Amino acid sequence: MPILEVSHLKVDIPTEGGDVHAVKDVSFDVAEGEFFGIVGESGSGKSVLVQSVMGLIPQARTSGAVRFQGEDLLTLDPERLRRKRGREISMIFQDPLSSLHPQYTVGWQIVEQIRAHENVSRQAAKARAIQLLDKVHISDAASRFDAYPHQFSGGMRQRVMIAMSLSLDPALIIADEPTTALDSTVQAQILQLLGEMKQDFGATVLMISHDLSVMASVADRVMVMYRGEQVEVGTSDEVLRRPREPYTRDLIASSAFTQSERRAPLGQLAEAAPGDAAPAAAGPVTAAPIAEVSDVSVSFSARRGVERKVLDGISLEVRRGETLGLVGESGCGKTTLARTIAGLVPPSEGTVRFDGTDLRTLNGAQWRRMRQRVQVVFQDPFSSLNPKRRVGSIIGDPLRIHGVGTPRERERRVLELLEQVGLDPDHYNRFPAQFSGGQRQRIGIARAIALNPDLIILDEPVSALDVTVQAQVLQLLDDLQRELGLTYLFISHDLAVVRHMCDRIAVMEHGRIIELGEAETIYDAPQQPFTKKLLAAAFLGALSDAGDPTPSEAHA
Repeated sequence: MPILEVSHLKVDIPTEGGDVHAVKDVSFDVAEGEFFGIVGESGSGKSVLVQSVMGLIPQARTSGAVRFQGEDLLTLDPERLRRKRGREISMIFQDPLSSLHPQYTVGWQIVEQIRAHENVSRQAAKARAIQLLDKVHISDAASRFDAYPHQFSGGMRQRVMIAMSLSLDPALIIADEPTTALDSTVQAQILQLLGEMKQDFGATVLMISHDLSVMASVADRVMVMYRGEQVEVGTSDEVLRRPREPYTRDLIASSAFTQSERRAPLGQLAEAAPGDAAPAAAGPVTAAPIAEVSDVSVSFSARRGVERKVLDGISLEVRRGETLGLVGESGCGKTTLARTIAGLVPPSEGTVRFDGTDLRTLNGAQWRRMRQRVQVVFQDPFSSLNPKRRVGSIIGDPLRIHGVGTPRERERRVLELLEQVGLDPDHYNRFPAQFSGGQRQRIGIARAIALNPDLIILDEPVSALDVTVQAQVLQLLDDLQRELGLTYLFISHDLAVVRHMCDRIAVMEHGRIIELGEAETIYDAPQQPFTKKLLAAAFLGALSDAGDPTPSEAHA
């Protein structure tokens, strides 16, 4: 008998504008010990479905049946359902930092979960927590027990969440986008760890992901959803390699957009949308750099006065009109280097020049002008936008702060920017929560281009978006670069996205640039072992054409 049976599930969520039919008559089952995957675009109903299974959407109206080990969860009273959560069904959320309380140590949080469901001593719970931290490959688990969430990397925090999910030996683990925003090597480690947990603990895993290559590498069976409806269900091989439904084929094609399409020569658009005329070729990227980094090191003070070197002797130039990719594992110094180039982090050693000027020589007025010329698009399009302010005000902030134009002129400029990034100008007075993830990222891009900057730093701009929305945002960035002559510094852990977007790639490891060159050269003929490792991890289970070697095969 299946461990989980979902029969004709419907979920309606009441809103001010009427009911949202988030899940529409979905039926599937999950066998004991199976790794079952659910894929689909943002808004397809994936998360609403599993959260309704867990009883985490109290305002929702549900019908149908959700039987867990034969018992219908939809009929349970709140207290009985609470006892099942954590003890029999656990959940791993997408963002481990927001899921872990910042004011308590990770060990304390695991212990409290154990003691909330079991009558055990604090000492016994602590011993189990340390054992679990060791099991999920956190080195020196006994000493890290007393560390706080911010003292762990993203991958380590996700390992803590997995340890917490296993603390009560649940029969079913629900993982909601557990590898989103992790770099390729850490992503591979987390996927391997989930596989080990399934094997060692005998747990059943239901995982949500918008990353089809991830799902292809781990899932036994897959269900595809679209606009709350079930599109098709089958084995991973059937659904992701031989799909029956047109929507599934389109979803896979969108994923292939970021995995196999190659960027055209410098300054040219990579590909045109169906039916579009071929774009006119832009001029070649000039050799003159817009930003230069020479022998730069950055150190931060750690505990007990010890300094930790984050950047170590980096020399790099960003050429005007190009897209330079910056890749590497979490903690390698990518974001610190970008912030140093933007003048937000002063170098401990070395020199940073912008348009030929040493940043150390700038006075107050010159720094203000510098801020106009360098803008940033952040990874999370929701947390980077103030939820209490309307998008018109958010996009217009750079204009207001720098005293550009009259209020009426600024309003006209914001309306132009909304249209330029593919949003409806009539939505000027909406709040960020009223937009999808992809639309919110377009708002961030509109804000970044408001002052016509010379350089835009794109810090993981599409990692939190599903594959079809990724394709749309990447196309928008391509279009804007061609139209406005922008220069991009593009930070990403997704090697396929970097290959599509970037003219050159710099690979970072432990605060150093270990390899730098043309994108295709780095991709097709990597020289450094670490670069080969990144590429191999990026293509773990990737959907590739039959017969095409993966990077690990090609460079073995």
